[in-house]
Amino acid sequence: MNNETLNALLTRRSVVARDLSSPGPSAEERDQILAAGHRVPDHGKLGPWRFIVFEGESRETFGEHLATIFMADNPDAGEKNREIEKTRFTRAPLVIAVISAPVEHKVPQWEQELSCGAVCQNMLLAADALGYGAQWITEWYAYHPSVNTVLGLQKNERVAGFIYVGAKTAQPGERVRPALDERVLYWQ
Repeated sequence: MNNETLNALLTRRSVVARDLSSPGPSAEERDQILAAGHRVPDHGKLGPWRFIVFEGESRETFGEHLATIFMADNPDAGEKNREIEKTRFTRAPLVIAVISAPVEHKVPQWEQELSCGAVCQNMLLAADALGYGAQWITEWYAYHPSVNTVLGLQKNERVAGFIYVGAKTAQPGERVRPALDERVLYWQ
């Protein structure tokens, strides 16, 4: 038994995006995170996901799109809120959009979507194993049709989440979780 792996699984915590900073993963570490995401259970070997990577200036460029879309929907939001939207992707040095891209196949779409969720979890675990903090976020922009257009999503695709990765500026505290014994039934 690998107690180090089990301990990592039992103690892993997301680090909120506001508590992430530079330095972010190197190109090699980024590629390891992507490879870990790509190595999940995948019934039918379909790979029903893809990634969009935001690093460097692309984070600011995408932030301009977010701010424009947000202000179009909320014209009275004010400059402070516009700035919040504009800087969302600069909260971490690396942001990876995980795109659920199910395909027509005998493997049910639900299984393909679950596989995509496993992609996100593996990426969080990989970032943690490399010593980085990470958070899986959706927020409003994961569901907005105009954001989907900017991202170039196809009709069958949607954002499973944005994985924010960076150096930890604070350690996450433990959070209250539902009682495990209330969630487990032993079939008789």
